[in-house]
Amino acid sequence: MIYRKAKFIDIEEIYVLVNHYAEEGLMLARSRNALYESLRDMIVAIDEKDGIVGVGGLHITWEFMAEIRSLAVDPAHSRRGIGREIVYRLIEEGKELGISQVFTLTYQEKFFEKCGFKVISKDELPHKIWKECIDCPKFPNCNEIAMIYKV
Repeated sequence: MIYRKAKFIDIEEIYVLVNHYAEEGLMLARSRNALYESLRDMIVAIDEKDGIVGVGGLHITWEFMAEIRSLAVDPAHSRRGIGREIVYRLIEEGKELGISQVFTLTYQEKFFEKCGFKVISKDELPHKIWKECIDCPKFPNCNEIAMIYKV
C-alpha cells in the first residue's frame, strides 16, 4: 500500500469513495468543489491494482487544533488497517505543525476509540469549527459524535 498526499488527478476517485459512504448515511457528502478546496489537507492510500482505496483529511480549524474529516476506505479493502494508518499519518502531520488536539465529528465511534480518540461534548469545541455546519443538510440537528485525540 502506498500512502501519499492527494493530487488533482485523485479528485474523481476520492469523490466516488467519500460519496459512496455519504449515500449510505455514514458520513457527510463532499462536493467536487469542496474536495478541490481541501486537496492539500488529504492523504490517500493507493493499491497498485485498485487505485485509491482510502482517503482522509486533516483540516486546521483553530489555534493548535485540527479536524480529521472525509475518512473513507473502499469497502473491498476494509478491515486491513488502512483507515487506522491514515488516521495515524494525519495525527503525525498535525504534530509536525504543532497541533495539540485533533478532533473528529463522526458516526464511527468504535473505530476512532481504537485509534485513541475519546468522546467529548460538542460544546467543548470552539464555535469557530461550526462555520461549515451551516451548509450541512443536517444542520442544526446534527447527530454526529464529537471525539478528540490529545497529541
